[in-house]
Amino acid sequence: MEKRAMLWKPAAERIESTEMRRFMKYVNSTRGKDFGDYAPLYRWSIDDIPDFWRSIWEFMDVIHSRTFDEVLVEGDKMPGAKWFPGARLNFAENLLRHRDSSRAALIFRSENGSRREIGYRELFEQVERCAAGMRAMGIRAGDRVVGFMPNMPETVVAMLSAASIGALWSSCSPDFGIKGVLDRFGQIRPRLIFTADGYFYNGKTVDSLDRMRHILESLPSIEKVVVVPYVAENSDISRVPNSVRYADFTAERKPIVFEQLPFEHPLYIMYSSGTTGLPKCMVQGAGGILLHQMKELRLHTDLKKDDVIFYFTTCGWMMWNWLVCSLSIGATVVLFDGSPFHPGPSSLFKMAEEEKISIFGTSARYIAAVEKEGVRPARDFDLSALKAVLSTGSPLAVDGFDYVYREIKSDLCLSSISGGTDINGCFALGNPMGPVYRGELQCRGLGMKVEAYGEDGRPVTGEKGELVCTAPFPSMPIYFWDDPDGSKYHKAYFDVFPGVWHHGDFIEITEHGGVVIYGRSDATLNPGGVRIGTAEIYRQVETIGEIQDSVVVGQSWENDVRVVLFVKLKEGLALTDELSARIKKTIRENTTPRHVPAKIIAVGDIPYTISMKKVELAVKNIIEGRPVTNRDALANPQSLELYRDLPELRE
Repeated sequence: MEKRAMLWKPAAERIESTEMRRFMKYVNSTRGKDFGDYAPLYRWSIDDIPDFWRSIWEFMDVIHSRTFDEVLVEGDKMPGAKWFPGARLNFAENLLRHRDSSRAALIFRSENGSRREIGYRELFEQVERCAAGMRAMGIRAGDRVVGFMPNMPETVVAMLSAASIGALWSSCSPDFGIKGVLDRFGQIRPRLIFTADGYFYNGKTVDSLDRMRHILESLPSIEKVVVVPYVAENSDISRVPNSVRYADFTAERKPIVFEQLPFEHPLYIMYSSGTTGLPKCMVQGAGGILLHQMKELRLHTDLKKDDVIFYFTTCGWMMWNWLVCSLSIGATVVLFDGSPFHPGPSSLFKMAEEEKISIFGTSARYIAAVEKEGVRPARDFDLSALKAVLSTGSPLAVDGFDYVYREIKSDLCLSSISGGTDINGCFALGNPMGPVYRGELQCRGLGMKVEAYGEDGRPVTGEKGELVCTAPFPSMPIYFWDDPDGSKYHKAYFDVFPGVWHHGDFIEITEHGGVVIYGRSDATLNPGGVRIGTAEIYRQVETIGEIQDSVVVGQSWENDVRVVLFVKLKEGLALTDELSARIKKTIRENTTPRHVPAKIIAVGDIPYTISMKKVELAVKNIIEGRPVTNRDALANPQSLELYRDLPELRE
């Protein structure tokens, strides 16, 4: 077991001011406990799951019209547990509870330099108008409303309006291909779609209306298209059938009615990546998402009303849904649309200075990229407001931890977080009361009974194993779309360990309760039968300056598996024998000889999903001659052709 250095520890006065500490004191006073730090609080949260989630309901002061009869029914079943039966509430009402606040609710920044600020009162009025437009066209609870939208305020307004009625919301970012959109929205048959007229990316203006016209040809369920102006004031919308301008759709303001719905009434339809077939449509309940995300934002992220929170995301990634729930706390949410490197690699840190962002969220890939670009935010910007950096999407390399504390800010809580679209939240994440260890996620989330299972199906500590959750939690999908017998749902999570959620990540739980993520277990390498997480190799490759990006897979070879590393080099560089030898030496000296790739091959690009996750399995399928059935799930599907029929892989 690797000994990991402590990089940061919060001061005593900071610990006392955290929302986690406030919650701990609340539990102590109302439950007769004497918790002083995180470990016993976590143990109680998984030992008495119903009382823990009852305390979250109370502490978060959930707005409801009827309370629950019980917290948990059939809690020994997974799937099958039922949460908060009898309760009636509305998700949008809880996110708009601060409508009398004088603070900014949303700050919108575009890569083209434009900025808009919307207060909580104005946001409430916009939702009233948009919800009135939906009701006027007959949208009811259970209908599907979707967005093909940039990350802009109107997207938030449309989601909240749909939720106020009890309609289900689903979204794709406008960089999705037509087939990718149809693979998702075609399954759920929405009645209403919101689209912008276009978007900006990396200095270019991209039209969305022609793509929308082609989408509608294969989406007959759509009755109306609401077009939001973004790239032009008066785009020609006549080419889009059944279209209406956003201003006309929202022209009438009527007092909003927040439909009071069961705790498990469906709220979101989220999608799996869809790289091996049609995306799975995961339906998530309003109450479970509200409690789970409020817990993560307020307790684990230490989000308060006076905070300004930002996450670099699109509307096609679950981090958008997670970020928007910050409205329930009364904080200011910064929305950014465009390339994070336009006009330069420091753009987001300049924005952090200007908006006084206190919680800055991004991806591990972004942190690695700005490090390679030589960005030094602490030197170049005033980040005095910054108290936390969050990272997700893939495991954050240990060098990424070092970079954050060396070049961004030495006194902040670096929370590497990990969960999934499936739960719209995290299994492991930050603890503002606790230290940060190099390469570790700080803790398992409260109420999440997470273990690492060894090959014998038993929990292990200090060893690598499968990430499982052995007890139910409220943000589990309530069902999959078009899965009447539940077979798709069961196969997705419960086939490996019956009655236990199997997530598909390869992890280690450390002796002090932290978590190390080694990558997807379905992409785990098995040379000589020894399991190796891909993240272990990426951590070493990212230390080599000549390499811009990489992907590693296991290739079936001579009745075994050999490790193949593909590298994208910085512009103008070549993969020399000397560089290959140095890569292998670095990996061997910092891991084991089994981690050393049998082949290192230079490629022009690395394939990613639209939510910026490496698609190791798609690369493996290509090099072994198997089809990749859903390329529209990729941000750069053309890159897969770079891996086909490589002569080096036949040697």
